[in-house]
Amino acid sequence: MKYLHTMVRVTDLDESLRFYRDLLGLRETRRIENEKGRFTLVFLAAEGQEEAPIELTYNWDPEVYTGGRNFGHLAYEVDDIYAFCQKAMDAGVTVNRPPRDGHMAFIRSPDNISLEILQKGASLAPQEPWASMPNTGEW
Repeated sequence: MKYLHTMVRVTDLDESLRFYRDLLGLRETRRIENEKGRFTLVFLAAEGQEEAPIELTYNWDPEVYTGGRNFGHLAYEVDDIYAFCQKAMDAGVTVNRPPRDGHMAFIRSPDNISLEILQKGASLAPQEPWASMPNTGEW
């Protein structure tokens, strides 16, 4: 068995691309426009990890999606969890579970998909404001 991709339904493709591509730094590897099926698929992957993409599925006809949390979460490793979380907050993203331990944080996509952010290698030493920041909402 081989992992292929993770699919997430999105309601606003442009907003989702700003989140996954511009904030997270994923690169678009493939796009499929299906006029008959009335959907667009956009595959994005981290540099050097094209074999593990996320597939954003955008249905052209409006739909309401609920229960993003029951999907589980996506997980990404970063070089500096504090710098990443600050970048997310500066972009208006809520850090739902701050990296109090210097190792793990959670944020959510515009469609409420949980993303686990993990520190690459050893945990960083706890530091403020993260060490005393409370959880916000669900993660």
